Amino acid sequence: MSQDSDRAATIYAVAREAGVSTATVSRTLAGSAQVAPRTREAVLEAVRELNYLPDGAARALAGRRTHALGLVLPDIDGPYYAALLVAFEMAASELGLSVAIALAGQGSQPERAVRRLAGNVDGLAFMARSSAEDSLIAEVAKRKPVVTAARARIPGRDALFAENHATAARLTRHLLETGRRRLAFVGRPEEHSDVGARHRGFEAALAEAGLEPALLMEVDSVESEGLAVARRVVQERLELDAVVCGNDELALALMHELQDLGVDVPGDIAVVGWDDVIAARYVRPGLTTVAQPVDELGALAARRLAALIDGDEAAAEPVVLPSRIVHRATCGCDAPGAELEASP
Repeated sequence: MSQDSDRAATIYAVAREAGVSTATVSRTLAGSAQVAPRTREAVLEAVRELNYLPDGAARALAGRRTHALGLVLPDIDGPYYAALLVAFEMAASELGLSVAIALAGQGSQPERAVRRLAGNVDGLAFMARSSAEDSLIAEVAKRKPVVTAARARIPGRDALFAENHATAARLTRHLLETGRRRLAFVGRPEEHSDVGARHRGFEAALAEAGLEPALLMEVDSVESEGLAVARRVVQERLELDAVVCGNDELALALMHELQDLGVDVPGDIAVVGWDDVIAARYVRPGLTTVAQPVDELGALAARRLAALIDGDEAAAEPVVLPSRIVHRATCGCDAPGAELEASP
């Protein structure tokens, strides 16, 4: 590295490193199509090497606050992301702070957007698993306070989680206790993701019961995939008596399609989800699911980030908020409506 890592890089340093003009650096970071691919790569490599944060970074480093928090989410579709966003924004507003958002959905290349956001806020919260890689977050964290929530922890930085593993194991054990033995998990259990932790808890409960690893139907956690899984179950005559879904969107779609195809839920197949969205309590039969403290998670992320900006030290250990199992009817148990707390 050609610059002291403890000093903030400037656009002039990036231009020297890449062998281009400062105007070319600006055009590259703005996403201009006028920059040749090789030049663009040289500039981005210099940005990474020098850990350059554009635009408003100089103001913040000079001690003049933007009074804004940055929030990076994979998406804003669906009730889970919407709840995180609203809770984060409300908590920030109570503190007199504004919020700027960058989306980093799977398959996107978020580096430019994240760096631009970092240059115009006082700190960033990275919430839920997205295409913003840990290495990028770690780079940003060298210059700005950073909090992660519902994704892998960055060493030495604040991390917030809702409990997943133990709760998923407990939910799976409940299905086994009701006599279910041919289980499947529906969702994409990526490493360091919430769904990944739920799948590991599911497998742990099966192993504890002496059962073989169950069928994994690896799909994205969206409505269309739930419909497709239901059709596959019927068309391939899969011998299942319970399905654990990575979220309620999958579970509700799968349950609806199974019923349309003549499958009795929960008589033939039990279906359980995760998130306790509003629809889960109004469908018939009511969906057994897991309620997690999404509002609390979003609000806590904003408050912790603001505290770090004000000079607080990072917490020594991650904060894990408890989830609870909400028993309704789709698990086939005799106690719909009961709620069980699941400790971290």
